[in-house]
Amino acid sequence: MSSYVTKKTPGNTAWFTHDRFGMFIHWGLYAMPARHEWVKSNECMTEAQYDRYFQYFDPDLYDPRQWAAMAKAAGMKYAVMTAKHHDGFCMFDSAYTDYKCTNTPAGRDLLREYVEAFRAEGLKVGFYYSLLDWHHPDFTVDMLHPRRNDPGAEQLNAGRDMKRYSAYMRNQVRELLTNYGKIDILWFDFSYSDHQSGEPWMKGKGKNDWESEALIALARSLQPEIIIDNRAEIDQDLWTPEQYQPKSWIRHPDTGELVTWEACQTFSGSWGYYRDEMSWKSPEMLLRMLIETVSLGGNLLMNVGPTARGYFDHRACKALEVYGQWMKYNSRSIYGCTMAEPELKAPADCRFTQSQDGTRLYVHLFAYPYGYLELPGLAGKVEYAQFLEDGSELTFTEGRVEHFSLGATRQEDLLVINLPAVKPRSLVPVIELFLK
Repeated sequence: MSSYVTKKTPGNTAWFTHDRFGMFIHWGLYAMPARHEWVKSNECMTEAQYDRYFQYFDPDLYDPRQWAAMAKAAGMKYAVMTAKHHDGFCMFDSAYTDYKCTNTPAGRDLLREYVEAFRAEGLKVGFYYSLLDWHHPDFTVDMLHPRRNDPGAEQLNAGRDMKRYSAYMRNQVRELLTNYGKIDILWFDFSYSDHQSGEPWMKGKGKNDWESEALIALARSLQPEIIIDNRAEIDQDLWTPEQYQPKSWIRHPDTGELVTWEACQTFSGSWGYYRDEMSWKSPEMLLRMLIETVSLGGNLLMNVGPTARGYFDHRACKALEVYGQWMKYNSRSIYGCTMAEPELKAPADCRFTQSQDGTRLYVHLFAYPYGYLELPGLAGKVEYAQFLEDGSELTFTEGRVEHFSLGATRQEDLLVINLPAVKPRSLVPVIELFLK
């Protein structure tokens, strides 16, 4: 069994740390301008300017069954979709606002269709819910708000009441956790109480503004096993590094304990659909992100930003196919795996994962070695070796590289895997070692 012990969580994370790979979906009105999900703030749009998208939002090609099938084919085991993003637009039929998809030409509850489709494919479902809301009349203007640069912006806060807004959030969370069956993840986003910009009134928001304790208590009362992230500024189940690949297992900043964590990443540079954005990640980088995350005991939540018409564009489809082609044959090195035991050290250009029961070690080859893979510290520990992709045997020796050349390695604890000259077709070949 794995020796790693993580900080106890309030929710049920057992399935989560087994499944390891999920789909993030950022979808809303911002898919129409198609130039970043923060476009309303980035361009300081007025309500009238942004309202154009509300008037014409009609995702006529939306088929969440296809989305779910593509997620499953990519090897993803769960999904998290935006119920409400920072612009305040709701992708569900809330009784507490008119600013929702059912009042657009879409005319239906888009979130409900997502839940039903993904659940039908056997995938777990989660909701992303923004703590910010640039549309709500009680959400005060701050340094991120689209109205921050208006003349007399401070006066816009007269009459606004964050207590009323926090009650609004609780009402909506109650809807989300009551009207859609079992929800596995609630992904709040985000707190910024440490932000300060210019005038004293122009300050960030955090747990006191959100009334996070009451918000989380409500969620737990409705769905006790739900996984909640820590972005409401109160430690919960999940630490969520964003657009960064950690180099070690995330630890609690105060106690030093290992925590349950999930890297959230994008196929390109933005979360929402961005038509002209060109920094799409290579197939090799996509696979390495997944492998490196699991090799450090984490999960990967990889984002798709659907188009305004409701489909995944061709670049997103290709990225998902990269995962699908690799996971079809190599998912055993991801599901139910974690960081290898501390005495097992991966050589250069390799990443280890290990089954949580400790019986199998997986060697991911980021660069394919010539002739031999030398694994110090593993002599006497391996019963059998094979390529995971096709189950073909790999012979091995111990203590030395059996080659006539000057300089061939000799080391008492060395395991040497004999490799074929031609690299297997997989972008990242995986060797499965059955441990004694």
